[in-house]
Amino acid sequence: MTESEKRNLDRLPSRRAFVTTSAAAAATIGLLSACNSKADETKSAEIPPAPQEPPIVALTKEARDQMTPDSIIAKLKEGNTRFREGRKIPRDFLAEQRATASGQFPAAVLLSCVDSRAPAEILFNLGMGDVFNARVAGNIENPDILGSLEFTTKLAGAKVVLVMGHSACGAVAGAIANAKLGNLTQLLAKIQPAIKATKYDGNRTADNAEFVDAVARTNINLTIASIRKNSKVIADLEKAGTIKIAGAYYDLKTGAVEFSA
Repeated sequence: MTESEKRNLDRLPSRRAFVTTSAAAAATIGLLSACNSKADETKSAEIPPAPQEPPIVALTKEARDQMTPDSIIAKLKEGNTRFREGRKIPRDFLAEQRATASGQFPAAVLLSCVDSRAPAEILFNLGMGDVFNARVAGNIENPDILGSLEFTTKLAGAKVVLVMGHSACGAVAGAIANAKLGNLTQLLAKIQPAIKATKYDGNRTADNAEFVDAVARTNINLTIASIRKNSKVIADLEKAGTIKIAGAYYDLKTGAVEFSA
């Protein structure tokens, strides 16, 4: 047995535990994990521990299919809390790579910004195979993004579409400043409606951080509206209750992700 495999055996219980109701299933891995628990030494001395399977380090189809959109969002929130509190689950990425090599069953798809300070998997304390992540400056919607979202939901089974923007967004500031630069110009044009739709009585310029953040929040909502309007596939899935579309706003200063329906 390799050192990596030995470490893997010492990790938290299987992700299958999330879909059971036993007390032993309280500690799970990755997207399905809320805490890192250990068996009580006294009780274990009195009662021989039940045989355990080697931990599964990738989200399985069985586990994913038994989750609801609301429970998935709850786990994302828990992951962000762990991130902020420094209680991140240690990961064996080589084990996760091997476990996901033959298939993937992500529970959600995130549409987030390319900003290097807002990596979704880290902010939500996720592992390989937990979520799809589409990243584009300003977390805007376009035909290619919609096609990606349709694939991840309709064909691959993701149950949550999460549109996440963030504070101090350079793309939003660029749109406010009416910046022009090659193909970036047409991308920033998609953020322009959010500028007009943002109600703000103060200084409406790119130099005003508060206004930039206000527009970023509006942009999240308009992107969600555009997804519903321009993708019948996703809109129908939402109407059927198969998926849930939600928004999220990441604060660079606090590390907190604020969710909205």
